Amino acid sequence: MSQPTSDSVLLLQARFDQASAEEILRWGDREFGGDLTLACSFGAEDVVLLDIRSKLGLATPVFVLDTGRLHEETYDTMRRCQERYVIEFQVYAPDTARLQSLIRSKGPFSFYESFDNRKECCGIRKVEPLRRALDGRRAWVTGLRREQSVTREGLPKVELDEAHNGIFKMNPLADWAEDQVWNYIRANDVPYNALHDRGYPSIGCAPCTRAIQPGEHPRAGRWWWEQPEHKECGLHLRAIDLKERRAR
Repeated sequence: MSQPTSDSVLLLQARFDQASAEEILRWGDREFGGDLTLACSFGAEDVVLLDIRSKLGLATPVFVLDTGRLHEETYDTMRRCQERYVIEFQVYAPDTARLQSLIRSKGPFSFYESFDNRKECCGIRKVEPLRRALDGRRAWVTGLRREQSVTREGLPKVELDEAHNGIFKMNPLADWAEDQVWNYIRANDVPYNALHDRGYPSIGCAPCTRAIQPGEHPRAGRWWWEQPEHKECGLHLRAIDLKERRAR
């Protein structure tokens, strides 16, 4: 694929607006081959994508960001997926020196103290490792869905990721409802995180994730002490977020 332009991306967004997840993953494999990678945090959406990848016979590399503070159930899901799909995950961990410096200067729970501290922790444990995971890639795949949060409304199935050197970002499940995700998991006997059965629709690091109460938004258990519009860790900044940051 030639260097993308705003017009060419708009055409792709229109082309894939009604496309299935399978169609988008096949297209990504044809266009980018080994320069495409799939992000997996072992949430419900990500294991669906793992299963679709397997059924399509794709060799797309899959990476995992191991923050060092994941739930035991998340690691167990990783083990079961390794066995089910016979796959070696590319695992990226935080930079040791930066992490040691943070804990030495601010302690292990500084993220509870302020929004800036929380972003700093996410930056070290997730954002910087993601940069390494995407280094040299031309495209990546996520399990983001539009109804997950107010920060993801209007999410296209294909976009340019300005936060990561303008590479392509593919969101094949963008228009899926939660029921579709779980119907797929049950129909295909897909391994999933046991925490989902305990009231955790969205799962991140253990200290930053809690079960939600009936009627709460699915991401209410992530960074529950913050406002809804702040509930992103920096992995999925959109163009509008970047413009707001630069304007500050």
